[in-house]
Amino acid sequence: MKKTNIRDLLFKKILLFDGAMGTMLQKNGLIGGEMPEAYNIEKSEIVKNIHLQYLKSGSDIITTNTFGANDLKLKNTKYTLDEVIKSAIKCSKDAILENGDLNKFIAFDLGPLGQLLEPLGLLSFDEAYDLYTKQVILADKYGVDIFLIETISDLYEAKAAILACKEHSDKPIFCTFTFSEHNKTLLGADILTVTATLEALGVDALGLNCSLGPKEIYPLIKEVLEYSSIPVMVQPNAGLPKIVNGKTIYDIDPIEFSNYILNMIEMGVSICGGCCGTTPEYIKEVFSRCKDIKPIPIKAKSFTAVTSFNKTVILGRDKKTIGECINPTGKEKLKKALINDDLDYVLKEAFLQKDAGSDILDVNVGLPEIDEKKTMVKVIKEIQGYINLPLQIDSSRKDVLEAGLRVYNGKPIINSVNGKLESMEAIFPLAKKYGALVLGLTLDENGIPETAIERFKIAEKIINTAKEYGIDKKDILIDTLCLTASSHQHMVMEALEAIKMVKTLGVCTVLGIGNVSFGLPNRQALNGVYLSMALYAGVDVPIINPLREDINTLMAYKVLANEDVGSVKFLNKFKDSNIRNSNIKDFNIKQLNHEINDDLKSLLILGFKKEAIEKTKTMLEKNISPLDIINKDIIPALNLVGRKYEDRELFLPELILSAEATKECFNVLKDAIKKDDKENLNKKIILATVKGDIHDIGKNIVKVILENYGFEIIDLGKDVPIETIVKKTMEEDVKLVGLSALMTTTVLNMEDTIKELKKRCKCKIMVGGAVLNEDYAKMINADFYAKDALDGVKIAKMIFNENS
Repeated sequence: MKKTNIRDLLFKKILLFDGAMGTMLQKNGLIGGEMPEAYNIEKSEIVKNIHLQYLKSGSDIITTNTFGANDLKLKNTKYTLDEVIKSAIKCSKDAILENGDLNKFIAFDLGPLGQLLEPLGLLSFDEAYDLYTKQVILADKYGVDIFLIETISDLYEAKAAILACKEHSDKPIFCTFTFSEHNKTLLGADILTVTATLEALGVDALGLNCSLGPKEIYPLIKEVLEYSSIPVMVQPNAGLPKIVNGKTIYDIDPIEFSNYILNMIEMGVSICGGCCGTTPEYIKEVFSRCKDIKPIPIKAKSFTAVTSFNKTVILGRDKKTIGECINPTGKEKLKKALINDDLDYVLKEAFLQKDAGSDILDVNVGLPEIDEKKTMVKVIKEIQGYINLPLQIDSSRKDVLEAGLRVYNGKPIINSVNGKLESMEAIFPLAKKYGALVLGLTLDENGIPETAIERFKIAEKIINTAKEYGIDKKDILIDTLCLTASSHQHMVMEALEAIKMVKTLGVCTVLGIGNVSFGLPNRQALNGVYLSMALYAGVDVPIINPLREDINTLMAYKVLANEDVGSVKFLNKFKDSNIRNSNIKDFNIKQLNHEINDDLKSLLILGFKKEAIEKTKTMLEKNISPLDIINKDIIPALNLVGRKYEDRELFLPELILSAEATKECFNVLKDAIKKDDKENLNKKIILATVKGDIHDIGKNIVKVILENYGFEIIDLGKDVPIETIVKKTMEEDVKLVGLSALMTTTVLNMEDTIKELKKRCKCKIMVGGAVLNEDYAKMINADFYAKDALDGVKIAKMIFNENS
């Protein structure tokens, strides 16, 4: 019997996934330290029977036991990736055959790789893509119906997995993220950013799973439904975990779980299932409640959004700006920097534009003297490593655009396409594949039309052709092309008239303001007046130089147009303008102005590693005491960043960048400190991810932060045997041990590790990880629970009797 097309079912019925594989494996004998994926080969009957139980409970889709089946995890085992994936899919197929209803589906489970991607970690985007590609190719070969990318916390990692699926299979892609109690991902992305980016990348369904129970996940799903134009799925945990008689149990029973799921279905969720702690009983209860319910029709959302890795800018609701300064045309210093591969200069240009108020940054590196493609990739990576503003990728070359789109972390703008057929044929497939907005220029084979009506017709052509490629008009921006008044004075107003006409098509409009004044004196006056006229004509996103007075015109307009309610932003910018221009503090970097002349504290806050190292060396050469440097610059910088992180003003990327810069400063200071013999940095802490768990993300973050407060970290790595941890703790006479676990299947091994440490060592133990909480930590007899890296610092300070 031929299966129904799963894509057709997405809009016709509530699709029910299975529950937790790890929980069921533990019930069937999996112990801490065992690799769940090995059961596919060694105990395939158990895996098949778990699938079968879920099928009999009503699951439409069963998920392969491949959450960690990647080469990073398997490289030191006796099994190959091919063996694990082939056997996992066979277990699923055998269960479907035995169940008798062949119209069931197999979802191939692609879990997180367990490492942070660059620039925060060591794993490159290409390496992540290659790891996922190997899984996808094998899964497609052995016959799956869906790819489920789940428990993801980094949009960059999700993009690597999605591209691997799109480029090596035509199967549907579902993607679910995991969020913290602060309603953010690990890297600070909110619901809107995740939803807009995933939808743009072309997944078939998106949603949330893990970390939270149905009660906590409920308001987040409500927000996803507000933004998503595609099917939404949810797979919560069975509440919060706790240990009773040595076993992990959860605090929400199947009936309460199904009540929450039913409420979410009534809001618009059309795909559901369970994560940690859920069993066939949970799925059976959900099935009984939703089997006769039809999904609520999905309403298309029409907002226009551009995103970075953790920030979304919505266009068309109020005026936004694109900063034009990273473009070498007419900029000799930038041109020289690009030729000399001086990324620091480029990065500071980006910082200055952000500080001046840009919402989006245009990135153009087009010079005949350089490898434009290679340089575009490097510049994008550098900027998005430090700045969370969305980017507009600007080039006349298709290969350069694609290279930039591939490494970009978010939903960017492509600059540009035009009304020429060959342009649209080249650019629209890129926009569709990589999930980008497209900036359409109103020119064609005949050049730029003289009249507004002709430009309007080209805009219509671009929008209609984009639709043929599956690109909605909400993802099209139209630039009506301002020409310089010095040579085309009679056409200057036509661009403004064209804006008014194009707005009737329901798309956002863009206009490069600076073009109008080329070749004329007093350019600021011309630009300011023309910007005012363009804003009044209805332009949504002017392209301006925010370092000139153009930005003041825009801010004044927002006050007068009632977009800046209460004039709050205007007052904040200008009420203390004299002070601001002469006394820059915290994150305002106008003092830098292309030269490294700021204090060490500010450099550390910004995460400027190279400059911070040089500044530290200079301070030592001036005979400034290493301890004075630590106490007056480094510790205050760390404390400020830490406070802003706790207040949710900063997120993990900024925290790590600052910490990495601080680490390098400490390395410079260590020898000098030892010579002075005034402070002993040998405050040892052991960190390890417990046996059976290959996820290094949390531990590595804690390591970086602790090192920057002067603690010596002995990193035992991941998947560490109990005896190794105990032996090293005894050898080094360590006061504090930090243990990490991400998976429910390895938390019991954490408990066993704690028992042995308590029995044989005199040390304190702190624990952390996505599946843990304060109560759970107490149950497994840990001394401390660290909810994040800064908690780890506070615990370490307390253990070593430092002032916090």
